[in-house]
Amino acid sequence: MTSRKKSKNKKGVATGLIAENRRARFDYEIIDTLEAGIVLTGTEVRSLRNGKAQITESYASPEKGELWLINSYIPEYVQANQFNHKERRARKLLVSKRELSRLIGEVQRAGNTIVPLKIYFNDRGLVKLLLGLGKGKRNVDKRETQKKRDWQREKSRLMKSHYQ
Repeated sequence: MTSRKKSKNKKGVATGLIAENRRARFDYEIIDTLEAGIVLTGTEVRSLRNGKAQITESYASPEKGELWLINSYIPEYVQANQFNHKERRARKLLVSKRELSRLIGEVQRAGNTIVPLKIYFNDRGLVKLLLGLGKGKRNVDKRETQKKRDWQREKSRLMKSHYQ
């Protein structure tokens, strides 16, 4: 009996970025990041494979020894029947107990916030969420970030016009 090699890439497995929370990097100073899994229903996964989700207004909250993603938007799957999911329901996040206790300590002690940064499919086709432990920026810090961004843009324009 001969053995066959298994292919590493499965057919039909979606990989890559689904949604990114760019606003979080502007509103928060990200101290630490953490990857977490999400408990989803079948129609939610199908909807995510279509590449539609929003995490800009969402946050993660530790409740009763578990971590929950609150206010994230995953639209209803169009081809589903009456057993479709709710668009803005709380979704359980899968993290280890050690990571959860560390996050709870950071949130209570320093007044930090847990914000989602990216939602994506990993190499195995599983939905993962990149969480950031962030401290809120003041308006002065936000203006400073905007000034740096504008200067980088202006600098690249000058360099581009100089070398053409």
